Amino acid sequence: MDLTFTPAHDALRAEVRQWLAAHVPAEPLPSMDTAEGFAKHRAWERALAEARLSVPSWPAEYGGRAAGLVEWLICEEEYWASGAPGRVSQNGIFLLAPTLLHWGTPEQKARFLPKMATAEEVWAQAWSEPESGSDLASLRATATPDGDGWRLSGQKTWSSRAVFADWGFGLFRSDPASERHHGLTYFLFPLDAPGLTVRPIAQLDGETGFAEIFFDDVYVPSSQVLGQVGKGWSVAMATTSSERGLTLRSPGRFLAVAERLLALARESGDQTLQDAAVSAWSDAEAYRLYTWAAVARLEEGIELGPASSLMKVFWSELDLKLHELALALRGPDAALADRWMDGFLFALAGPIYAGTNEIQRNIIAERVLGLPR
Repeated sequence: MDLTFTPAHDALRAEVRQWLAAHVPAEPLPSMDTAEGFAKHRAWERALAEARLSVPSWPAEYGGRAAGLVEWLICEEEYWASGAPGRVSQNGIFLLAPTLLHWGTPEQKARFLPKMATAEEVWAQAWSEPESGSDLASLRATATPDGDGWRLSGQKTWSSRAVFADWGFGLFRSDPASERHHGLTYFLFPLDAPGLTVRPIAQLDGETGFAEIFFDDVYVPSSQVLGQVGKGWSVAMATTSSERGLTLRSPGRFLAVAERLLALARESGDQTLQDAAVSAWSDAEAYRLYTWAAVARLEEGIELGPASSLMKVFWSELDLKLHELALALRGPDAALADRWMDGFLFALAGPIYAGTNEIQRNIIAERVLGLPR
């Protein structure tokens, strides 16, 4: 791994830093889990897209700059260091898009990617079902052939951004005789389709970051199947690899949080908290360096494979460590603070989603360390 940057890299970093300094909102946007906040975050995404900074690693015809992973990481580091808003389009641009770029037809890419880049269409993730959360292969929602399309039936739950989003993606069992990882098909569907109902799930603060989605014989044309019919598990694994690995949790975001907490710790004068902040910063920097090493391997044509599970366990537990430190620094009233870490801290459910950390450790033990089951 060589972290010597070229003049072109330095120029890109300067360009991104200058644009963000001029355009990042002076005040935090309202929560994206409210109607007002969602609309303002969508407008922010549109401004990013106009500057070709929304999805710099995508091909130019879809709204990107055809930049490499090194350039993408540079953009991410500058983005989060600037205090810019959270990405309301993250389910689409970070999870679905890599899968679509790999498995999608030319028509699907042309139809969905440009509107995803500008947030004209925001996507919801529809994986989990009642009694089928971390064990995705046990899902029971069905897809039945109907002419040149399919009828979707069943229920999805904990669907991020579904309350205000435009489209969703998820797996359905298309072969009723199949079991587990076989006979699944990956579908793209509009959230206003006839027969589809989105029911908000209110959080403790009353905001609706998640929803249940009910499918009552919802028609989806075959043009909205991603990948091969019955081979949806392979397609889904591309999405979960993106979720566990590089795209969902870029290191720039963690480092920005760690820098902010380090400053708060200095102000506190508490040696124990200062030591904890130094430890958190060191972890964030370690994750940054590990990610740069992963990018170097990818650019040599080496796939991440099970190494993405290592990354997922590390960043999700770093989520918790940063949260705990933030609460300790703010004291007994931390939970009542008014959005003081908006855009920086993440969900405490990190060790659960993208595959529970217990499952990820099994993968690491077997496929990374070569230990017997």
